[in-house]
Amino acid sequence: MAIAVMIIGESGTGKSTSIRTLNPEETFVIQVVNKPLPFKNSRNLYKLKTKENKGNRFVVDDYKTIEKIIETLSKDKKIKSIVIDDVTYLMTKEFMRTTEKGYEKFTNIAQNFYFFLQKIEEIEREDLIVFLMGHQQEKENGKTSIKTIGKMIDDKITIEGFLTIVFDTVVNSEGYFFNTQNNGFNTSKSPIDMFETTLIPNDLEFVKSKIYEYYNIGTKEKNNEKGDE
Repeated sequence: MAIAVMIIGESGTGKSTSIRTLNPEETFVIQVVNKPLPFKNSRNLYKLKTKENKGNRFVVDDYKTIEKIIETLSKDKKIKSIVIDDVTYLMTKEFMRTTEKGYEKFTNIAQNFYFFLQKIEEIEREDLIVFLMGHQQEKENGKTSIKTIGKMIDDKITIEGFLTIVFDTVVNSEGYFFNTQNNGFNTSKSPIDMFETTLIPNDLEFVKSKIYEYYNIGTKEKNNEKGDE
């Protein structure tokens, strides 16, 4: 199954910038909001895919289309990373479009996001990592989590609970980082000993390499290649 990694943070704290270290030949970026990626030469590295032109970036804001794109990409062994930026707007845009009223409206939004995460889990590619960028919210108790569109969503599902790896962004005098562990006020988490330090660089290629190392991803293929020699 594919591995989903969620990255939560306020705007401008290094979520999208972390894409810069990934190999664009092995990466596909799905943007829910059409805006330039915030790093040098991004327009050339991640070209918009259209009917006329091949590219490794696509702008779309509905689940079904994104699911079809992910399903197609999962069959391309060359693609190792898919970035969805930003999943909070998937919920926001659905909220704005739907004509349903009251309780049912929020129930359906929660269900749709849940089934979306399930689709990612069903991908039979252990070497495929799906990075989910999301905005942050602070609750009444002072704790932070991924931003949704209201308390009714939060009461129905704990989105981070469906994932093994969740980071929140940290900005200090030394730079931009990801927090890999829970401090009692966030929802960050990662498997024990996957990372040597609590704070790591906002570098998705580094994160991918650590995940591969931890789960021995690619080791079987390399051993098979040696056996065929």
